[in-house]
Amino acid sequence: MAKVLLINGSPNEHGCTYTALHEVEGVLRRHGIETEILWLGRKPVAGCIACNTCARTGHCVFGPETFDDKVNRVLDELDSIDAIVVGSPVYYAAASGQITSFLNRLFYAGGRRMAGKLGAAVVSCRRGGAASAFDQLNKYFTICNMPVVSSQYWNQVHGNTPEEVLQDAEGLQMMRTLGENMAWLLRSIEAGKKAGVPAPQYEPKVATNFIR
Repeated sequence: MAKVLLINGSPNEHGCTYTALHEVEGVLRRHGIETEILWLGRKPVAGCIACNTCARTGHCVFGPETFDDKVNRVLDELDSIDAIVVGSPVYYAAASGQITSFLNRLFYAGGRRMAGKLGAAVVSCRRGGAASAFDQLNKYFTICNMPVVSSQYWNQVHGNTPEEVLQDAEGLQMMRTLGENMAWLLRSIEAGKKAGVPAPQYEPKVATNFIR
């Protein structure tokens, strides 16, 4: 059974971002897909300090003994996760500080293991700034060979409260369409594996610096 991890990067556990993610989750579950909504909480989330400890150990140097966050837990479970949906409120036309710090560390430590997993971003806002926050979150996927799952419009809901989001009929439909597309792609990938379709074969990575 496929598993989708939905990450709630809002400081409000059951706020507008959760309302959007929950709508996606409902469709995935109807298709028999295992889901989990991971709330990052309200405590500070450490940012990446580029110490490269993760390159040696496979884990972030900031574990639960120093910060109450969940990066290493996701890294431990990453091989069992087939798709990731990242949700965030919009703060000054960008994603929240919590989700940004979390994803910076998660993808720095586990980016090489993300290839082939599906990725999708979901943003919630009162009025504006959704497009730039959505663009920011999608960049994590497109740097790691992750197919990005789309919907019938950009994945955003509008409202200042969960009750207002529930009145955003188009936004909720976009979340359900996203869930349908993700479920179809997960089934298609599984069918391809059963049929013997090989995974992409990548060339050795080339890194070009612009200073000579």
